[in-house]
Amino acid sequence: MTTLEYFDKIIADCRALFIKKNDDYGDAWRIMRTSSLTDQIFIKLARVRSIQQLGEAKINEPIEGEFIGIINYSIMALIQLRVGVVEPQSYVKTENTNILLKQYDSEVAEVRALLEKKNHDYGEIWREMRISSITDIMISKILRIKQIEDNSGKTIVSEGEAANFQDIFNYAIFVLIKMTESKEVININE
Repeated sequence: MTTLEYFDKIIADCRALFIKKNDDYGDAWRIMRTSSLTDQIFIKLARVRSIQQLGEAKINEPIEGEFIGIINYSIMALIQLRVGVVEPQSYVKTENTNILLKQYDSEVAEVRALLEKKNHDYGEIWREMRISSITDIMISKILRIKQIEDNSGKTIVSEGEAANFQDIFNYAIFVLIKMTESKEVININE
């Protein structure tokens, strides 16, 4: 399979999980400030790095699920950056899931186009990277986002929050592709 074919398959799985979680919880995440979503991604990456360093997990949850969560949290953050956070006192559950899915699909399409452009320019050099290195890059990017958030979203010469969330999203895709190609099974239905 090509990288874009893998991308589409992984996103189909992520989207299916997003829909199931929306059925369970609704879109209560819409009240989360972007900084809270940043911290959720940071927590997931910290667990992955810890497992990589220790060589084992004590909780029976595969790290593939963490990368799927990182993708979905990145999409949620991109949606929040684009349409804004809903204040808790103003929150009304979005009854029409199609509205959320259009936003989800719009963010995915933008990130997919970015992946296509970057793969053109860089080739697929990410395939030569270690998963641990990709994890470290993702942590570095999440720390960049935290710094930008601490600076009230202001940057002098750097990319903003959205570009970093998009990069984290694509790096998570790369990890899942590498795991799939090395015959590690991705099972998000557990």
